[in-house]
Amino acid sequence: MTSGGFGFRAYTFFDTLLWIACLNMLWIVFTLLGGVVLGAGPSTAAAHILVREKVQGNAVPLMRRYAKEYFKNFGKGNALGVPVLVVAAALALNWGYFSAGWDLGSQVASAAILLAVLFAAGALCYLFPMFARYELTLPQYFLMSSRFAMRHLAGTVILLFVTAAAAFACRSLPGLVPFFGVGAWLYVTGWLCDRFFAANDDAMAAKEAGAALAVAAASRAVTPSTTPSTAKETSLA
Repeated sequence: MTSGGFGFRAYTFFDTLLWIACLNMLWIVFTLLGGVVLGAGPSTAAAHILVREKVQGNAVPLMRRYAKEYFKNFGKGNALGVPVLVVAAALALNWGYFSAGWDLGSQVASAAILLAVLFAAGALCYLFPMFARYELTLPQYFLMSSRFAMRHLAGTVILLFVTAAAAFACRSLPGLVPFFGVGAWLYVTGWLCDRFFAANDDAMAAKEAGAALAVAAASRAVTPSTTPSTAKETSLA
């Protein structure tokens, strides 16, 4: 079976679908294991760690590795996940309160809450993929994911579109939820974020290399005035 043939592509596609379905069920099981509130964060963290390895072509035992990453990152996952749940609940409650009013103040507040929801959703799309890729302090994950969402608006819009499409599909076809509802969203957003982060890392590396070359060029421009005396002292020694 050639790597470019139809059979290979079909096999890869269905193998990925099966992997996503298994990931989805594991996410549900381990989220329930933590009582939802204390399970969603570490379960999402474990899922994104495995998604990153999957998109990089690293085959690992899914069940065993998922359990290992879940318990290993239980504390950090909750430190990321619980604040997200609190913010989501606060935004939902405020939206429900203000959207029911028809006065100008309520409508302005509803619009502001909607913008806050979009921003929070965009930052959330980057939060756990960033945890799977980088070693940062817990506050830095929130700060950097928020900054990344603002600085890379095109990518954020794509992630929000994927999130909206996943929510619409799950609402229209509830039967997808146990098999692909969350897993497909985790996989696609993780795949996209891995490429966004890689492109950003490459751009930063190129920028740093350019700055280093500029510094080297500046130092060479200054060197001629001091080089003759240094060379002469060396030869006399």
